[in-house]
Amino acid sequence: MISGKVLIVLGSDSDLETIAVTRETLNEFDIAHEVRIASAHRSPDHTAALLRGAKQNGFAVVIAAAGLAAHLSGVCAAHTLLPVIAIPLDRSSLGGRDSLYASVMMPAGVPVAAVAIDKPGAKNAALLAVRILALSDQTLHAKLETYAANMTAAVLEKDKKLVAKQNSQS
Repeated sequence: MISGKVLIVLGSDSDLETIAVTRETLNEFDIAHEVRIASAHRSPDHTAALLRGAKQNGFAVVIAAAGLAAHLSGVCAAHTLLPVIAIPLDRSSLGGRDSLYASVMMPAGVPVAAVAIDKPGAKNAALLAVRILALSDQTLHAKLETYAANMTAAVLEKDKKLVAKQNSQS
């Protein structure tokens, strides 16, 4: 198992399905992680305590997933110096844009990295956490290089099949 765990904080248990891909991706890289529910608005003391103790509990990166006003990532960043990655969730008629804006419009001095809305972002949040952890772990860095090479190979194979199909139709 890679040193340095990832803390995934959800505003609600209704977000568990969306972050399933986050967990799958972290598992693919053998990165330990823990999922917790902590609302920026409904349980602010719990949220603050969870984040204040995150580093001491072995966490190296925080991923926060929330919809609507999506203050969770900012509250997390306010209570830890660990890197915080926001996954804005599509939970309103605005298609998640409200969550995205709330995640990226942080005041100077309280950085939050934000990824795409919903499931694409859930995957990328895990991969960004992997990249952060790989900075100090050569084994993880090698796994990340293999992952990237496999993505490239998959694209090239699809291109090869498409070209062959087009040539056969000519």
